[in-house]
Amino acid sequence: MKAVRISHPGPPDVLVIADFPAPTPGPSEVLIRVRAAGVNRADVLQRKGHYPPPAHVAADIPGLEVAGVIAVCGGAVQRWKVGDAVCALLAGGGYAELVAVEAGHCLPLPPGWSFTDAAALPEAVCTVWSNVFQRGRLQAGERFLVHGGSSGIGLTAIQLSRARGARPFATAGSAEKCWACEAAGAERAINYRDEDFEAVLKAIDGVDVILDMIGGDYVAKNLRVLRPDGRLVFIAAMEGAEAEFDVLQVMTRRLTITGSTLRSRDAAFKTALTAEVEREVWPLLAAGKFQSKVFKVFPLAEAAAAHHLMESSQHIGKIVLAENYGGDLKLPG
Repeated sequence: MKAVRISHPGPPDVLVIADFPAPTPGPSEVLIRVRAAGVNRADVLQRKGHYPPPAHVAADIPGLEVAGVIAVCGGAVQRWKVGDAVCALLAGGGYAELVAVEAGHCLPLPPGWSFTDAAALPEAVCTVWSNVFQRGRLQAGERFLVHGGSSGIGLTAIQLSRARGARPFATAGSAEKCWACEAAGAERAINYRDEDFEAVLKAIDGVDVILDMIGGDYVAKNLRVLRPDGRLVFIAAMEGAEAEFDVLQVMTRRLTITGSTLRSRDAAFKTALTAEVEREVWPLLAAGKFQSKVFKVFPLAEAAAAHHLMESSQHIGKIVLAENYGGDLKLPG
């Protein structure tokens, strides 16, 4: 099969197309003939050598989510059959024509959805669900703030929180990005280049849950805009992993500070998470309450260009590799 290889840690141009043996699925795995793969900032970190995959995953093929057709089923797989259209959450290996994944980490392709749109779902939806709704315990009627609201994660968080009855707010870095956040359902999007989100949100009595991928100087400001019993959830620290804040604020207002990474969680956790996502989120997709926001599609061979775009932060929503997949593949077995 063809796959995108990280030839060595470095800039986007270290991503090259190479020939690899087709993976052989284990008893509880399926082999997916990939039709599209989502591009995520975690892939950029891996390419730079800062985010190695778990030990059981090939270290030189990035990609945390795909959509495609099941080509082979392991002997213990019961739910799926050859020919089923699915999207799947991966620990790596998605920038390839074939990928093996635990059957329990697959989701059915939503009715009427293209492979391109579906490939933008698993990583974003599972990340948002596990952090905003499981760890952050966001409830209907609560106010919710997501930083980086125009990113794939951000637009997913806005739509899902709104669909479940919460009141979403967002920060973004341009008028166009703020408009995209509000079009997705945010009550107010704050352009952090022109306004201080702390001042804006304090003026409306703060928020209950914050999803933060920024870190750094945002940490103390986040804590100051949380209401009593508020929850601050970290999923990244793009502006720095270290911060100073007033511990007394946490104590006196009973604040919760938490966070997680998804890639390193074990197979059982991901199976349970995927099942909950299918039960809670897939009906929202079917009802038209959530839409995939794909900004641009690149061929597999142009993964480097996709990473250049990701690092420029000029995109709104997701970047996907979805052209020139497939071909005359020789499946294992």
